[in-house]
Amino acid sequence: MNKKVFVSGCYDLLHSGHVEFFKQASQYGDVYVGIGSDATYLEYKHRKPMFPQEERLFMVQSIKYVKEAYINEGSGVIDFLPTLDIVRPDIFVVNAEGGSEDKRNLCKERGIEYIELQRTPAEGLEARSSSSLKQALSSQQESSSSTSEMGIPTRLDLAGTWIDQPYVSQYHPGWAITISLEPTFEVRDRCGLSTSTRKMIQKIWPVKLPKMDPEMLARLVFCFENNPERTDGHISGAQDSIGICVPGLCRHYYDHNFWPQEIEYTNDEMTLRFLEKHLVMIPMDPRKEGCSVVEGKDITPEKVLALTEAAEACWNAIMNKDLNAFAQAYKASFNAQIAMFPGMVTPSITNPADPSKRILDTVQPIIDKWQNTDDVLALKMPGAGGGGYLALVVNDAKAFCEKHQEAFDLHIRRE
Repeated sequence: MNKKVFVSGCYDLLHSGHVEFFKQASQYGDVYVGIGSDATYLEYKHRKPMFPQEERLFMVQSIKYVKEAYINEGSGVIDFLPTLDIVRPDIFVVNAEGGSEDKRNLCKERGIEYIELQRTPAEGLEARSSSSLKQALSSQQESSSSTSEMGIPTRLDLAGTWIDQPYVSQYHPGWAITISLEPTFEVRDRCGLSTSTRKMIQKIWPVKLPKMDPEMLARLVFCFENNPERTDGHISGAQDSIGICVPGLCRHYYDHNFWPQEIEYTNDEMTLRFLEKHLVMIPMDPRKEGCSVVEGKDITPEKVLALTEAAEACWNAIMNKDLNAFAQAYKASFNAQIAMFPGMVTPSITNPADPSKRILDTVQPIIDKWQNTDDVLALKMPGAGGGGYLALVVNDAKAFCEKHQEAFDLHIRRE
């Protein structure tokens, strides 16, 4: 009796690379395929598949190297578990790009042989991948895409921000951490999500960002926004242009300069999904006109060191997908920010009764409300604070948004 070989994937845009993979897997025995459902695809990719699950099932079942195929009934990255229980395979085959320690450990626990195959095309054919095909289709359709389907991304700063200003990093160098967000919600003005930089970008590229090296694109945006003829004398921090233009999760290292010495970023799917699972945002009132968050600032070497240490801890926690450590570092970074800039929480504004004078405002009540809400592990205000949004770390973003209608989850830009 032939051994049972199990493989799993979405198999949207079925191509010769998939067929060759099934052929190579069939050398180890009869091939059984688990296919990602439409619901899993939507959760994983944040868009519907080109072909619905019944059509993808039909196509995969029709390939001669496939013994049988099923729609996976689980969810998430390991949506194939129920199918695995049905097939009870001897061997689990993945391509090297789809391999993971989670899959390897799962096979070890169940006594299944785990094999990784390198992606190789059939003899005489061009190498194919779903991502390359989608890029080619995107390029062909770019001129006909409607503006309603596109938009300039925004950014959320996670930790370490303010370090991109030399008057802060002069006391200690360190990292700022940002994520680039799909504009799946209304990006309001004066709310800490870098709307001024987005508007600058839209003067050059009204519809979408151009396809080019993201770091070079970020530098171009930074220089355009901070042109020498700018009359207010303010230099926008580089974390805004970098956070918008560089996809995925990014950190940038500042040492007494406006532009970072180093930029690192990742589009690792498991890392981005970890963040999406645990981040939500709550709208607040926008920063008021005439609001200042820098009055009363108190920047010391000790406080800047606390900011940089929190950012380092935050990055490590995200890389390790350690939720408790992430929440602690996220909270520590925000505390370090408001220790230097108390105006983030208690800004000064123009006195309506006497415009020549200023009074203190506060957003502390709404912070206290959400800090004391079940399942909120940590929170911060994006950008310079003073209002706008609260970005919360929670146990489960979807469950939290179902319970709190004002909350919404986030979609990180992959490309």
